[in-house]
Amino acid sequence: MKTQQNNEPLSKNTFTIPNILSMFRIILITPFVVCFLDGMYLPAVIIIVVSGLTDCLDGVIARRFHQESELGKILDPLADKLTLIAVGVCLIVIEPFVLPLMIIMVVKDVLMLIGGTDIIKRGVIPPKSKWYGKLSTVMFYVTVGVIVLMKVFEYENRLISIIMLSVTAFMMLFSLINYAAMYIQIKRDLKQSDKKQEVTAQVTKADTDTKGEGI
Repeated sequence: MKTQQNNEPLSKNTFTIPNILSMFRIILITPFVVCFLDGMYLPAVIIIVVSGLTDCLDGVIARRFHQESELGKILDPLADKLTLIAVGVCLIVIEPFVLPLMIIMVVKDVLMLIGGTDIIKRGVIPPKSKWYGKLSTVMFYVTVGVIVLMKVFEYENRLISIIMLSVTAFMMLFSLINYAAMYIQIKRDLKQSDKKQEVTAQVTKADTDTKGEGI
């Protein structure tokens, strides 16, 4: 796996449509929490659906119209994480058995944040989200949606909730393992690159010294 150096052209414009959509998703967190904690589950679900749609839309627009930016690379994942945390915490309030899933999700995101920050410091752009990462996020939203809708229609089925939560937890662990493997490979590539640069520097120095002695 080759590391991708941070030399891709990125838009310097802050107010791009994708960035505005990401900020809109962050703003939506407050009305979602208010509606959810007030027991207005249907409006809360609608807000989350809108948030999910804008999440899909901003990525498409950024790639299609070349509006990827430095700020966008921070705003988009930040909006994702803040939304997931808000949804998870609200869900724990009405369904405490969701706590293990939230712990898995937080551990996964913290480890990915640490790994991503580490390779960014080395001038490497973190790999784009893979299908398993996107699927685990979709599964989380679907699971939350089903659990909340069961509350809306006053239908209790703990078995369905546990099965869906278990599948979501499995997908999160699966994506974490795969991202960890990518991180390890990137670190190996960086180490090999450092060794090559060191050897090249030594050869260059030796050539310079030889020429100097000849003179």
